[in-house]
Amino acid sequence: MKAAGYERPTPIQCDAIPPVLAGRDLLGCAQTGTGKTAAFSLPLLQLLDARVGDDPCIRALVLTPTRELAAQIGESIATYGRFLELWHTVIFGGVPEGPQIKELRRGLDILVATPGRLLDLLGRKEVRLDRVEVLVLDEADRMLDMGFLPDVRRVVQALPQREQTLLFSATMPDEIRKLAQGLLRDPVFVAVDPVSSPVESVEQQIYFVDKADKRRLLVDLLGDAAKRRTLVFSRTKHGANRIAEWLDKAGIRASAIHGNKSQGARTRALEGFKRGDVAVLVATDLAARGLDVDGITHVINFDLPNEPETYVHRIGRTGRAGATGIALSMCDHEEREYLRDIERLIGRSIDTVDDHPYPPSGVAPAPRSANGHGRRGGAKPAAGAGNGRPATPSRGADGRGPARPGASPRRPGSGRRRGAGRRRAAPKPSNA
Repeated sequence: MKAAGYERPTPIQCDAIPPVLAGRDLLGCAQTGTGKTAAFSLPLLQLLDARVGDDPCIRALVLTPTRELAAQIGESIATYGRFLELWHTVIFGGVPEGPQIKELRRGLDILVATPGRLLDLLGRKEVRLDRVEVLVLDEADRMLDMGFLPDVRRVVQALPQREQTLLFSATMPDEIRKLAQGLLRDPVFVAVDPVSSPVESVEQQIYFVDKADKRRLLVDLLGDAAKRRTLVFSRTKHGANRIAEWLDKAGIRASAIHGNKSQGARTRALEGFKRGDVAVLVATDLAARGLDVDGITHVINFDLPNEPETYVHRIGRTGRAGATGIALSMCDHEEREYLRDIERLIGRSIDTVDDHPYPPSGVAPAPRSANGHGRRGGAKPAAGAGNGRPATPSRGADGRGPARPGASPRRPGSGRRRGAGRRRAAPKPSNA
């Protein structure tokens, strides 16, 4: 793992890898940014490599809620398994199915998929899951939020020989606990970094502002941050489009990413953001759980989320891997109840910046219970002031350039016999 830049395991990896290697079912409670993908990918690769056979078949299925997360898991598997005789591919909707079907027919060991496209191909008998040994459900609570649990149960019914199940979720609502009870057999439970604990390396600030002034305040805040790498969150898809258009008109290069965008448009926006061609990525909460982009210096909540846990997931996009980050949030009069819920969850009051060009009119901010964190006066801090570091360019799984989601690269020939050519989780996914 030194080749991948890892020096020591994270807490979730320390707790999860041994029982997975021992063949135990596992229920993991961990938010994004904790090393969760490696916690299941590394032991999964080791288990499969130890009993690789000549007959190619899907022996491990990783089910995930979003296309972006599926692509990133595929990239991680490619990185971790580059020296192994294992093949994987990634399938999801929004892109042509032909290349994905071709990869499935050529044979593979690990399939990473979203529920919709998987069920479609399963129903048409383009994919067989009857020999799957290990099932991984990632971001289970996100699947619940997106209404995928019925699809998950349909997929599970197609896995008659499943030997091991790993379920990961950032939160544990009742529906997820019930799902786990029905799927897992005597599981090991591991939990790290509860969702109520925001990243300690992230500085948090709140700006009270009228709703009509939010876009102007955003442009003002991005005066410095636009030169780096900033993720802006909108509550709605149309709102994300309008914000990106407004920023472009203000001379700040921005792209929007949300569920109504085609997969091609989402991939182009994300790759432009990773390369630094686009300074600002405007996203709905699709991106709060799954995007893993190096060097995000700022997260700006244009709209406060109505679920306090979502706030923690959003700001967790910055301040990762030992870096520091800044989370700035705008709060209009209608969102003050959301702010109180957020502060109740994280157990502290977020520092307020009073001195900015667009103070709210009419209604003064409601008092909040503080525990040593007060209002901030004086000159408005520039978003990024004191940060003093350039954005870190993101690279693909092979370390040579921006990664692209999809399948393992093409293999020469069709032979799959051990000793007749190495099979490996290839380091550079294709466009499938």
